Amino acid sequence: MSTGVTISSISDYAILGCGSVGYAVAEELVEQGKDVLIVDRDESRVESLRDQDLDARTADIQEPEAAELVADRDVVLILASNVESNKRAVERIREANDGQFVVARASDPVSGDELSELGADIVINPSSVIAESALRALESGELEYNAGKLAGLLEETASRLAIITQDSPDPDSIASAAAMQAVADHLGVESDIIYLGDIGHQENRAFVNLLGIDLVQWDELEDRSVYDTVALVDHATSAEMDLSVDALIDHYEPETEYEPEFVDIRPNMSSTSTIMTKYIQEFDMNVSEEVATALLYGIRAETLDFKRDTTPADLTAAAYLYPFANHDTLEQVESPSMSPETLDVLAEAIANRDVQGSHLVSNAGFVRDREALTQAASHLLNLEGVTTTAVFGIADETIFLAGRSKDIRINIGKVLDDAYGEMGETAGHSTQASAEIQLGIFTGIEISDDNRETLLELTEEAVKRTLFDAMGVDGTEGSNGS
Repeated sequence: MSTGVTISSISDYAILGCGSVGYAVAEELVEQGKDVLIVDRDESRVESLRDQDLDARTADIQEPEAAELVADRDVVLILASNVESNKRAVERIREANDGQFVVARASDPVSGDELSELGADIVINPSSVIAESALRALESGELEYNAGKLAGLLEETASRLAIITQDSPDPDSIASAAAMQAVADHLGVESDIIYLGDIGHQENRAFVNLLGIDLVQWDELEDRSVYDTVALVDHATSAEMDLSVDALIDHYEPETEYEPEFVDIRPNMSSTSTIMTKYIQEFDMNVSEEVATALLYGIRAETLDFKRDTTPADLTAAAYLYPFANHDTLEQVESPSMSPETLDVLAEAIANRDVQGSHLVSNAGFVRDREALTQAASHLLNLEGVTTTAVFGIADETIFLAGRSKDIRINIGKVLDDAYGEMGETAGHSTQASAEIQLGIFTGIEISDDNRETLLELTEEAVKRTLFDAMGVDGTEGSNGS
């Protein structure tokens, strides 16, 4: 079986069995200027093809004669509707010439496997091809419909649009919000990107600063009444803002139930940045360098540079954005300098790591920058043999915990919710999550300067035990992974 043929350089084709599928293929090849020979056993069909100035011969594709007729052709397409005839034709072609590139038509996966075993280089199933084409058309139609509906909603904004991100937005949330703002601007609608928490992660701060993305902290807003349209992007919540939601775009189902006028949730895509890229394309916008760079980084960050849960849609979106993005800026965002605080937290987390199998839990002690916990959890995930990490620390009399996982068997968001959902706040999904628990609630002891260190020791054991239990791991005998 030959695999050394370069299709783009081929000019000589043969089609064995010219029903409706074969005829459609022949027409397209001739339109492209290819030399096509058609072989079919139906004499009247052959005559009709000749009347259309096509090179057609009469022969049974199951017989050696047909193989001889097409012996000089680089590519042979066996496209009869009768799969048994196609199997026999593949056998005849391979008996006569093992160097031709053979494409054969199947009717189902079983016959497809059989044709491959007989020597077909490529097997096609018209039903599957039609189904895939229909789904692509459906997706395109849905996107066009959604874009029109979103445009109608945004254009009804009388005053200002509020684009609300995650409380402490990550690159995907920031990029998606920047893209939504670009869409709003394209439609002549003024908007602000709003977040409730803080931007603590160094990469995220570098991301915002280098790209000049203007984010507004909710508590710093003087007049909140100006927002008559509200859009949530990438798993945001408006509960603490007391705002009704008009639009919701995400790649995860929200935990809070909303009834917005516009909803676009696509779990089949790995990032909200991918979804927003599709809208940029559908609106036929001139994407700016800043937005393109943000979206590309959002996709790369959410898919771990295309190594996690990457879909074809993510790849095509990234390919579209690539020429418009500033790659020097991307490199700066991905390699920010590490603050002394983050370095201290990472060092503490490394020293205190407790490893059970492929699961690591570590106590970083009392911390000033809780976002450093997130970076420590990500860095520790690079340790050999470690697939799941959880790093916790105490700040403002609260236990903050960051979890990361690349283990497909574990949903770290569910693990943290099972462990701490009843006593604190948890958020996240299968690969990254966080938890916050009031120290007093967790220990049942009032905090004072005299007992802080003791509470830390008690907390460490309790947090580790609870986490390992939620992970399904016996955490009684730990190691530091050395």
